[in-house]
Amino acid sequence: MSRFCKAALAGPALAVLLGLTAGLLPGGTALADGFPGVGRPATPAEVKAWDIDVGPDFAGLPPGSGTVSRGMDIWEAKCSSCHGTFGESNSVFNPLIGGTTAEDIKSGHVATLKRTDFPARTTVMKVATVSTLYDYIRRAMPWNAPKSLSDDDVYAVLAYMLNLAEIVPDDFVLTDRTIREVQARMPNRNGMTTAHALWPGPGLPDAAAKPDTANTACMTKCKPSVQLASHLPDHALGAHGNLAAQNRIFGPVRGQRTGPDEAAADKPPPALTLAEESGCLSCHAVDTRIVGPSYSEIAARYRGSDSTDALVSKVKAGGEGVWGAVPMPPQPDLNDDQVKTLVAWILAGAPAK
Repeated sequence: MSRFCKAALAGPALAVLLGLTAGLLPGGTALADGFPGVGRPATPAEVKAWDIDVGPDFAGLPPGSGTVSRGMDIWEAKCSSCHGTFGESNSVFNPLIGGTTAEDIKSGHVATLKRTDFPARTTVMKVATVSTLYDYIRRAMPWNAPKSLSDDDVYAVLAYMLNLAEIVPDDFVLTDRTIREVQARMPNRNGMTTAHALWPGPGLPDAAAKPDTANTACMTKCKPSVQLASHLPDHALGAHGNLAAQNRIFGPVRGQRTGPDEAAADKPPPALTLAEESGCLSCHAVDTRIVGPSYSEIAARYRGSDSTDALVSKVKAGGEGVWGAVPMPPQPDLNDDQVKTLVAWILAGAPAK
């Protein structure tokens, strides 16, 4: 989360965007008074839930540590199915590791980035700041269970990646202190540039083109206060159901209640909720292929066969090769009953109700 967003969270404007009800909390009276009748300040717990960014100056970096060897264990259990054992896989995502040399570590410039014949641009070739890797892993990985790694887990996974890239030795312990030393060894630490346009491509084609990231924020003539010009009439508040029930299922933020709770009969089946919470719907849809096959395809393939036990094992351990080269990550956090519920629902065609 950027510093700008943090400032916005401290005020009532974002509370309005989030659909929070008007009202004041202890400690927030002064801010709310600046915008009477408009939302309320975010609570410290709400700010903390969103405020997890780690800047290039390491601001926001949590304390912790992780070894290369522990990172390897976590990697093989949670990361290798998509990224390969050595971060080299090109099946699901671009390779993470490779393309850098000891000379790059000395110079801070990755020479292969200038080679048009080099087959790929790996993450470690391009990234300039090690804090970016920590931040991204912490907030977004594993793909099917983001934010499920502890801070120490993230340090360990990152230590393993840095070891694969030969930036740190096998016995290295990555901590909130040693990570600052690692920055001085990042292969492309001196390669960051904003003197290019995102489109139509690298380099500035002519004098009229402007870099995409060289603009400055306009912070003049700002309005001193928020003025509500209009609002939904009471009869239209529930046009899209209860907004409070449509927020993300984790975190302390809840929106304004604009309607009654869903009737029990209208609630999705438990298996669908389970699939959503487990990240299965990131790769699978009911009738359409995304990364993996649709649930309809799976149900059709196994219809009439006694395949429940095999599918239960596959969901728990992950699989590869039946539906193509893209591997399916394991679901080690689901217990046997949950996996059986999920498999039974898939074999039934993944009904919505």
